[in-house]
Formats: sequence, structure tokens, C-alpha cells
Amino acid sequence: MTTYLLAGGGTAGHVNPLLAVADGLRDRDPDADVLVLGTREGLEARLVPARGYELLFVDKVPFPRRPNGDAARFPLRFARAISQVRAHIREHGVDVVVGFGGYASAPAYVAARREKVPFVVHEANAKPGLANILGARWAAASGVAFEGTPLKGAAVVGMPLRREVVDLDAAALRAEAAAAFGLDPARPVLLVFGGSLGARRLNEALAGSWRDVVAAGWQVLHAVGGNNDLPASADGYVAVPYLDRMELAFALADVIVSRSGAATVSEISALGIPAVYVPYAVGNGEQALNARSAVAAGAARIIPDAEFTTERVRSEVVPLLADAAALGRMREAAASVGTRTGTENVIALIDTALARD
Repeated sequence: MTTYLLAGGGTAGHVNPLLAVADGLRDRDPDADVLVLGTREGLEARLVPARGYELLFVDKVPFPRRPNGDAARFPLRFARAISQVRAHIREHGVDVVVGFGGYASAPAYVAARREKVPFVVHEANAKPGLANILGARWAAASGVAFEGTPLKGAAVVGMPLRREVVDLDAAALRAEAAAAFGLDPARPVLLVFGGSLGARRLNEALAGSWRDVVAAGWQVLHAVGGNNDLPASADGYVAVPYLDRMELAFALADVIVSRSGAATVSEISALGIPAVYVPYAVGNGEQALNARSAVAAGAARIIPDAEFTTERVRSEVVPLLADAAALGRMREAAASVGTRTGTENVIALIDTALARD
């Protein structure tokens, strides 16, 4: 029996691909022992046990960004975290470690190396994090979600995706999805969302332009975010706080306007849906980089956050919706950058690492 230790967490961007791979390993071999390493503070503390996996804990030790008290304490705290992971590896007889970034991954990589256990790195973002940059130096195999990600020795494997996205048959689900949202399955749908909390820029731009979209013969399904005021719905325009079943929204979507988090871009590309991305402007620019390969292939367009206004929707998005030929080319292009086999591809990297051991 093989024992796998999957390390990562903190945010959904790390936890969701980890869980997709965990499910893939368990589906392939029900006798496999799949363990997860995470922190007590991250999203994994709730999601991992709920999915039926044992969660092993490691201290959360952020990399210091500036010389201060935390920087002075970092070496001792990091050494303690490495010792914690080494103890887990020995106690459970771990055969291979797989890291997905986040606070749990860095000590996991170092611990695996010291215990002479092979490990694999997966990077979801086009701009890799510090933990994965460190791990890729010694990894038995590394994979990235996006072409052009600067991670040493990495292969492009795509993103491990949720099963409901991988198995989605949009045509078969469209009627049910339309009924769920009160839309007409025979008319095209523009899906707009900005993540679970919504996006003020997208909401403000749509408030002044959704009528133009409807006048062009389209319907709008707009997730405004649970913390934002819910606009009144109208004929052809449906506003919801959030999307409980994302697969229903994807089944309806003929074009999408959204932020460009790594999972969002990967899911939209895998489903072959034309997109207009409005990258979140705060951070280190990773959202614009995440969309780069889809834009380069012709599967998507980018509108900078500061430029996404009511007027820009009218001048660029509405004409795109009226251009059936352009949308057809975008759908075809998405097939060249998207994949539904990210989970299987990462598992193949794990098998390679085990075979080399």
C-alpha cells in the first residue's frame, strides 16, 4: 500500500487542487493511504476533514518579508516546522510527498528531502510562490498549470479540477440550469462573477450596461457577491448573491466576464468558454499572468481593472457578443490551452517520482 502526503492550504487556490488529486488517488486505489498536511489556520482545517481525509498539522511559519522580530525568529520556527513534518513522515511511513504551495509546503519539501522521500511540486499560478520555487530545486518532478510559468524543470500539466467541472456536460445540463436561474435556455447567456465576495468594479460596470447586453439579444447571469447589495432582477437579467452550484452557471454560460484567478482561468479554459478577464489589480500581478496564455491563444481578452467601465462594456463586450465568428474562434482556441486532465497529469508525475525512488 502506498502512503501519500499532500501538503498545502491556506486558500482555496491551494486546497481545491490538492483535494482533486487526493480524490483521484483514492478513486484509482481505494486501499491507498492519502494524508493531508496543513495548518490549523487555513481553509484546509475545515475542508479536508469534511472530505474524509486525515489532516496532519504543521505550524504556520510565513517567510519574512522584511528585517524585524519575525525575521529573527524565523529560523527556529521553520526548523521546528520541519521537525514536525519529519515526525509525520516517519510515523505514517510516507512514500511520497506532493506539495501545492502555501505555508505547509515549504517545510514539507525540506523534511522530505532530509528523510530521503521523493516529492512532487505543483504550481497553480503563473507567478510561482516562494515555497514552490524552493521545492522545485530538489523535486523529483514539478508541474505547472500555465505555459510560461518560471519554475525550474516543470512540465505543463494543467490544473487539477473539481469533479463537477471535469464531468460537466453543458448541453445536457442547460435546461436544468436555465430553470434554476429563471432564464431561457434558448437564448445566449453572459455570466459575470467576481469570486465569492464579488467584485465592485464588475458590479458597477454591469449596473450601467446590462440593459445594452439584453438589447443585443443576450441574457445576463450576474453573481454580485454575498457582501454586496443585490440588484433587482429583470427580464433577461438575473442577479444572485453567489453561485452555490458553479457547474449550473458554467452550463449556461456562452461567454464569461470574471476575475482571473488560477482556478477560474483553468476551469473556463477547460470548458472551452470564451472569456473577458478583468484581473484583480491588488497583489503581485499574478492574475494578469494567469490569463496570459489564454489571451495569447485567442481564447480570451483582458480589460485592465481601471478600464472596466460601463462605457467599455458597451464598446467592447457588447460588440463581441454580436460577433458569432469571433466567439467561435475563441471557443476553438480554448481547447488548445485548457485541459480537464490536470488531476491525471499530476498523478502521473507522482508515479514518476515513485518509480525513480
